[in-house]
Formats: sequence, C-alpha cells, structure tokens
Amino acid sequence: MSGPGLAGLRAAAGAVPDPEIPVLTLADLGVIRDVRLAADGTAEADITPTYTGCPATEVIEAAVAAALQAAGARRAVVRRVWSPAWTTDWISEAGRRKLREFGIAPPGPAGNRGPAVLELTACCPRCGSARTREVSRFGSTPCKALWACGSCGEPFDSFKAI
Repeated sequence: MSGPGLAGLRAAAGAVPDPEIPVLTLADLGVIRDVRLAADGTAEADITPTYTGCPATEVIEAAVAAALQAAGARRAVVRRVWSPAWTTDWISEAGRRKLREFGIAPPGPAGNRGPAVLELTACCPRCGSARTREVSRFGSTPCKALWACGSCGEPFDSFKAI
C-alpha cells in the first residue's frame, strides 16, 4: 500500500480555510510556503503567518496538521517560517476576488512601503466607488481597517496592505 501523493498533501494543506476570514483558504492567502514528504511518511509543512502576533497561528497549524493526516500522511509536522516575511502581495487573485465578494476591500500592492504609510483609499466592495474614507485603522481583526463608502453609505472592512 502506498502513502499519499505530494500533490494531494499540498492541495489538502492549501484548502484549509483561514479561521478569521473563512472565505479564504491558506492557499489564497499565500501562507503555505512548502509541503514535503519525508522518507518515513511524515508530511512536513512550512507556513508563514500573516504577522507575528496573529492570534490564529496555532489554530492554523493544528488545522494544517489535521488536513495532512486526513489526506493520508502517517504523521504531520507544521513549522513556522518567518523569512521572508509574509506580505499581502502573496494573496492570490482568487483570494482578492473572494474578499471583494465577501464585502472586504482587498489590499493594494504592498511594494516597499513602510509600516507608517497608510492607504489613501479603498474601493467599496459593494458598489465599487473610490469615494470612501477610513473610519478607524482598527477593524474586526488586526489585519483589517474600518472604512465607509460616501456613495452607497455602507461601512466595510479593508484588508491592510503590508
């Protein structure tokens, strides 16, 4: 009897939903850095959390390990990899589309901006207007800010670019 295939293990790890924004998978977010299969059948996954203080990191690690074992790995080890640091540029186009459809404005490109630079605008995910304003730098989770649309009047979260 053969063990799981590497492609299946990668797909299983990537399909794990983000615990804070469950419409996104870990593949959408780009936090799955690598999945390997060791000679003894252990699936080894490297993840890069979105930031060092992310409260969901331990939940993500447990979910990835469970997904790897459910995909057939005899054992699963999940490691945190901090370098290079995660950036919102790693969010896939599918992930950006899912954020918009869920009512969260996706981040613009992070580029080489420093942490003190704020986004000038976020397009409303409901009506598409750029006539918006930041209400609070702090939204429903640490990675989002609260914005309001001047066109449709709706409040919305905007994923912070880092």
